[in-house]
Amino acid sequence: MSGEKPQILLVEDEIHLARGITFNLEQEGYLVSHVESGEEALEKVEVEKFELIILDVMLPGIGGFEVCRKVRELDSRVPVLMLTARSDERDRIAGLAEGADDYLIKPFNLKEFLLRVSGMLRRSAWYRPEPVEEGYRFGDNEVFLLSYRARTRQGEIDLTDLEVRMLSLFFHREGEAIPRGVILESVWGYSTDAETRTLDNFIVRLRKYFEPEPSRPIFFQTVRGVGYRFSRKA
Repeated sequence: MSGEKPQILLVEDEIHLARGITFNLEQEGYLVSHVESGEEALEKVEVEKFELIILDVMLPGIGGFEVCRKVRELDSRVPVLMLTARSDERDRIAGLAEGADDYLIKPFNLKEFLLRVSGMLRRSAWYRPEPVEEGYRFGDNEVFLLSYRARTRQGEIDLTDLEVRMLSLFFHREGEAIPRGVILESVWGYSTDAETRTLDNFIVRLRKYFEPEPSRPIFFQTVRGVGYRFSRKA
């Protein structure tokens, strides 16, 4: 990270929790900017550059899902970690659908939280997709890894940093059954025994982008008991 401290935006209206998160992040050497509302968060993102946004779902005024969607319109690459007290799987899917990169349920383990933060920052700072080709074609889709965009039958879309990393992994290992743990470690920086539905929800997102029929995937295939496989040919 070129010797500079990573800038993190924390969007959390629970003051005591925000103070605890801020303290622990600063102890890890991060610079933290804290706001209590979605409106303040969007104002910050418009004028400042952040390496990571930690975003609570339940906010006064503009909710976390809406904030995440608007953040993606302003900056498609900044990693977003969403926090929520609700464990409903539909909330996770909603957050990831709006562009979040990861999801953590409160109350959470401090060590796990800090590991996720460091993993997201490390991958975002160090990863640069290799120029496999400027336009990677499969089916009716064309993906441009270097410019973080894709053309699909739905039109042109902007890709997030984690989406690009996952696609790059699949493209480089086309036809291989890639274990879940390998994908989590390569893309998120998690240990291979991490328990998370984040990967599955991300695959759902990619299928919505690129599959002719998301419920009957031909490109992003599930390999039962192993993980996932990308096949370029339908």
